Amino acid sequence: MILDCERYSGPCECGREHPLETRLVVVDYGCLNNFDEYMNRCGLTGKRTVLYDTNTYNLPGMVHVRADKEIILEAQGLHSEKDMIEAVIPQLDNPDVIITVGSGTLMDFARYPANKLGIPFVAIPTMASSDGFTANVCSIVIDGQKRSIPMHAPVLVVADLNIISSAPSHLVVSGVADILAKYISLADWKIAHLVSGEYYCERTAAAAQEALDLMLECVDTMHKGGVPDFEAMTMAQMISGLSMQLLGNSRAASGAEHLIAHLVEMKPPRFENANGIHGECVGVGAVICAGEYHRMAALTPKAKPYKPLDEAWVREKFGPLADGILRENEHDCLATFDPQNIVDHWDEIREIIAGIPTAASFAWTLHALGGKYRLSDIGIDESLRDEVLDISTAIRNRLTLARMRRVLDFGG
Repeated sequence: MILDCERYSGPCECGREHPLETRLVVVDYGCLNNFDEYMNRCGLTGKRTVLYDTNTYNLPGMVHVRADKEIILEAQGLHSEKDMIEAVIPQLDNPDVIITVGSGTLMDFARYPANKLGIPFVAIPTMASSDGFTANVCSIVIDGQKRSIPMHAPVLVVADLNIISSAPSHLVVSGVADILAKYISLADWKIAHLVSGEYYCERTAAAAQEALDLMLECVDTMHKGGVPDFEAMTMAQMISGLSMQLLGNSRAASGAEHLIAHLVEMKPPRFENANGIHGECVGVGAVICAGEYHRMAALTPKAKPYKPLDEAWVREKFGPLADGILRENEHDCLATFDPQNIVDHWDEIREIIAGIPTAASFAWTLHALGGKYRLSDIGIDESLRDEVLDISTAIRNRLTLARMRRVLDFGG
């Protein structure tokens, strides 16, 4: 299947243009055999440097595309960290195009250098474990803090289902969880728009919803014992990534649930043993958020005055990462509107929350697929459950319902 990217771009009723850098997305069995044809269709010529890691290079059935230079990174210990990525740039040997073969981490190892060098890059996913392949956002760790930085999206994505369908089942479930979590991210965005007037685009939200609906069909089939539809699951990932391109940020695809994944990656005090791949952690985050959001919806809050994050609290919870967290929250989005707006729109917020599955439903879905759904599954002590959302929402200055709790009083 070839994804028609053009139907998502162009002038929009929201008043903005939505250009897409990605020209072609191919998702099919054996499509790597026609890789050069797709490169030509996208006008990608010249010197090629192809990035692999030791795992992706040696995958059974991997088709090694033509390269002027191949770089094979050691998979063990490979992380999306700025210093680690920048160390690779001198090895690229001045290519005209970078091709990267692997998971989300390998994408960042091409996306960041391509942006810095001003050249295009091409993505060859080897698994559908997250939705970052078609995104124009690079999520990397800088000085210990997870940052999402706008960068180039791939011009071409070629996802060979012969390879993707052979990935371990836990990676498949990770991708499922990453898309099911759009229930939370879309709700957070709608609520933020409702109470603060934050920009909202129906077309972009519809793209994220399309990805979610597509994945829900796949999950239903899997629960009934059917064969996983790798084409549909992979396409859901690609469409979700395009929603990030449409906005130039991850707003439609990343809410409070994603910040728990960032917490795992940053490992502040008491979270040193946290672990798990991105989608797994996002899935657990969705369970936690669903539980809290439905709890809140059953109550009626009062507004309370805004107060900035307490510096002593930040230093206690984040230790050596505290300075970065304080900088991130200098211009707190909570301070940009009257908290009474949340209370005044509470009935509408309840309606939005009603569209989110319960925590029990989320947990059952993930558990039935063999996925992770408890904090302990990702190395976080269950005793930290009451603090997880407070701590994780401080990581990014993004308006979510979880963050709004700071200006709400639910009584007793």
